[in-house]
Amino acid sequence: MFKSKESSVNSLLNKALTTLKLATSAQMESDLENSRICAKPLTIKEKVLRYKPLTSCQTHTLHHAMKGLGYLPAPVLENLTSYLGGPTAEQYPHANAHLRLILAVNRKLKTPLDLMPMQELREKFATDAVAMQAPKVWKQASDTMLSNIKRNNIKPFTKKGQTLVRWEDKVIADADEGDMTIRCYQASKRSSRIGLKKRRITNPDKTVMLFLHGGGFCIGDVDTHHEFCHTVCERTGWSIVSVDYRLAPENPTPAALRDCITAYAWLAENCHTLNALPSRIVLAGDSAGGGLATLMAQQLTAPLQNAWLDLGIDGQKMFELLERLPKPLAQMPIYPVTDIETDYPSWELYGDGLLLDHADVAVFGEACFKNSPLPRIHVLNSPMLGDNSKVCPTYVIVAELDVLRDEAIAYAEQINRYGILVKTHTVLGAPHGFIHLMSIHHGLGQETNDIIDGFVHFVHDLLSTNVQLAA
Repeated sequence: MFKSKESSVNSLLNKALTTLKLATSAQMESDLENSRICAKPLTIKEKVLRYKPLTSCQTHTLHHAMKGLGYLPAPVLENLTSYLGGPTAEQYPHANAHLRLILAVNRKLKTPLDLMPMQELREKFATDAVAMQAPKVWKQASDTMLSNIKRNNIKPFTKKGQTLVRWEDKVIADADEGDMTIRCYQASKRSSRIGLKKRRITNPDKTVMLFLHGGGFCIGDVDTHHEFCHTVCERTGWSIVSVDYRLAPENPTPAALRDCITAYAWLAENCHTLNALPSRIVLAGDSAGGGLATLMAQQLTAPLQNAWLDLGIDGQKMFELLERLPKPLAQMPIYPVTDIETDYPSWELYGDGLLLDHADVAVFGEACFKNSPLPRIHVLNSPMLGDNSKVCPTYVIVAELDVLRDEAIAYAEQINRYGILVKTHTVLGAPHGFIHLMSIHHGLGQETNDIIDGFVHFVHDLLSTNVQLAA
């Protein structure tokens, strides 16, 4: 899976929970289950199902701690938030007490990014992001009951028809012929409850999502966004390919964009191995990854040769590649970076005290552009500067409490004026980065599921329309 390093947040919360003797959600669920079955002896099957090694929970301490806080009474949550100097209900009326406490804890413990070396920041972000994810999404689906028991990753007894997710990391070439990791997810179902038969790979829509992680183009990887990709695969049945593109400042812009286009080319050629069609590739990404998705949607439909020639021979090769690639079916940018120059009202409203603030944006911007071969104001850096008149149908996700809120809305409005099919889904009371809270905050978890389901319906409508046009 991944090698965890204990973070400062994990350490502090562990000590707090031990001192206050607060039960985590996992502990409460375990206690309830124990009380339910204590009146009768366990069967062999029940013993197998209930076996959970301690190590499977240690990595995800932050998940259990932050989720467990949500079980506290609202007055207690309000008092804790007030004690930490967190936001009030009057400031953020759409954010409940649990979410405002999470924001308060984050603000109290957050270290200014400019005080931390980039490699250390990457390791800390990776540790905390995975620690917030539900342990169940790291249980690799296996082919048979015997291998399940041997690996101790997944319950050997699964419901008939239950969707299971399996993933595999592959190494492909990046834009400069170096090594780049992609993580490929596939959904499957079992035809029997016991699971002795092999899994049946399923992807009824023949659709595959290319996912581009966020992190200011400087941090993040396939692990930090594993839970979201796993959930999309499980809920949709689609195959997912998550890209571990190169990061700044070692690889300034547009290295990430070039890598993602290279991954798209690999996917167009190899999507049959994921039970998908090249005409049914959808793009998605959050934050910086959302910006990369919008840039790819633009350049895959209307590549600008002059812009690519600014990169010399490498740019010319990329332009020629773009002209050969199939166009994406749709895109879902999630609280994306779309305009690096304009100051929108949300910049002042939500630029302090949330998960992404002014200082963070400044650090990431400096890392991305300082040694870039392109000027800061360039078509390949800012989607709003390019030709978006031919982009694919778009499902834009906006977070209310987000410094990037208004530029995401502006992007949606721009492509709508071009006659592009676009739908905007605004999540009220949600901060930038809320998909990382999907399994520790009930409301945001439901919102994330609704977003996934909404995009599925959006894509299904496109497929139905395409079939009707072809008839």
